[in-house]
Amino acid sequence: MSHAPRHWSKKSLAAQALGHVDPVTKAVVPPIHVATTYLRDPDNQYSSGYVYGRPDNATVREAEGVIAMLEEAEAGALLFSSGMAAATAVFGALDPGDHIVAPTIMYWALRRWLSEEATRWGLRVDFVATDDLDALKAAVRPGETKLVWLETPSNPLWTITDIAAAAEIAHAAGARLAVDSTASSPVVTRPLTLGADVVMHAATKVLNGHSDVIAGALAGAKADAFWARIQRIRSGNGAILGPFEAYLLMRGMRTLHLRIAAQMANAGALAQRLDAHPAVAQVLYPGLARHPGHAVAARQMNGFGTMLSIRVAAGEAAAIATAARVGLWKRATSLGGVESLIEHRASIEGPSTPCPPDLLRLSVGIEDADDLFADLDQALRHG
Repeated sequence: MSHAPRHWSKKSLAAQALGHVDPVTKAVVPPIHVATTYLRDPDNQYSSGYVYGRPDNATVREAEGVIAMLEEAEAGALLFSSGMAAATAVFGALDPGDHIVAPTIMYWALRRWLSEEATRWGLRVDFVATDDLDALKAAVRPGETKLVWLETPSNPLWTITDIAAAAEIAHAAGARLAVDSTASSPVVTRPLTLGADVVMHAATKVLNGHSDVIAGALAGAKADAFWARIQRIRSGNGAILGPFEAYLLMRGMRTLHLRIAAQMANAGALAQRLDAHPAVAQVLYPGLARHPGHAVAARQMNGFGTMLSIRVAAGEAAAIATAARVGLWKRATSLGGVESLIEHRASIEGPSTPCPPDLLRLSVGIEDADDLFADLDQALRHG
């Protein structure tokens, strides 16, 4: 049961999970539906709309509804068992021989999958600096390129690509535009409103925000044949999210606006202070005026995100030692949670990484900003 007038803000709708009230108990928190199979009607039909647990689930639908609302997705949203499952479903909806343009700087696991696995499926992939619109336009092949994949801000250098301009380039060539908006969230950026056809989230990260769910999400601008193909891939490959994970994700999204506001305030404050730190050679954060993508970020984002990276002046060994000396920050992978994380990315990504060896990636949480800076400061100064 939903009592959600259209004039309510996204913040209000997310806080109340679209205003759902359980019709049986009148509970204001939607229940977890764990059934794997459903009763047929006497005429052998399924009037409830549910047939089997692999392709569909009521709790998953509830969470998908929240994401679709946040992204203004006409086609709706689809939840997957991970961000990688969501992303690869988009590429899987292409045909053998199709050409893809993807960013040079992007999530390392997906970049590796595109380099090593996508080509085995007959897909052709070129990597380009998508923040350079001239380079992007030169890489797109009219009639051949079927998908342009962006990640903005891009992990872990936090470069910014102009989504609206990229959409024009892709569409002029007959290609679709998909945007990995994991590091941003729909509170900060809504790619579909800027011309993208599909937006992807590793919902494990900012959308959930509590480091306790592995999930992925897609939201579509149009319910066309391509979107229907993605739906069939999710069902056929069994990549649906479980009901308990969907419930936790929906719980996390209720506080999304509050978390993002606190995390972005901390990230901005830390970026400014670290930018003046003698042990820091460079701060990579689109909120800084001298960041190459600052103007584009200011135009297409509602804030500058919760992620930043620093390059340690004394080099790789000092960067690794800095991460070893923190206390409040946690040395762990992932991002977007309420706890602040620090990681030496080059060590994780391996020899093929484009990530500088002196770089530390910072996922900023909701702790006290002064405490976060003091912890980093002591770790940097003892290098």
